[in-house]
Amino acid sequence: MEHMSGPYVIRGSVALPEAELVWRFSRSSGPGGQHVNTTDSQVELRFDLARTGALPEVWKQRALRRLAPRLTDGVVSVRASEHRSQWRNRETAAVRLAALLAEATAPPPAPRRPTRIPRGVNERRLREKKQRSEVKRTRSGRNWT
Repeated sequence: MEHMSGPYVIRGSVALPEAELVWRFSRSSGPGGQHVNTTDSQVELRFDLARTGALPEVWKQRALRRLAPRLTDGVVSVRASEHRSQWRNRETAAVRLAALLAEATAPPPAPRRPTRIPRGVNERRLREKKQRSEVKRTRSGRNWT
């Protein structure tokens, strides 16, 4: 079998550990004509997120929390069947898993600090409103024939 083009980097120097990836192959319903009926080209890639030692503990807890709806007994699963080739589907599944873990382990965004509106801006807005209302008020008293 051909060698995978890994390592699949999650973030920084942390990558998916080849030894902890579990591959399963089955017949795909995707493109391929008669070829589909004879080749196990669909790929299911499983990664035991709960028991892995490859991720820092903080990342692991964050990923477990964010991916909770997708997990089955702490295992995250990704499928790929877009391509006719099993090798290309393996690549797609591994890249997809790495991207999923990268997103799930990302630090939370910094909290938004509300900005104060400068007093000058507020005063200018009120002054312009007053001028506009004055223009409209003076219009209504005239007879525009």
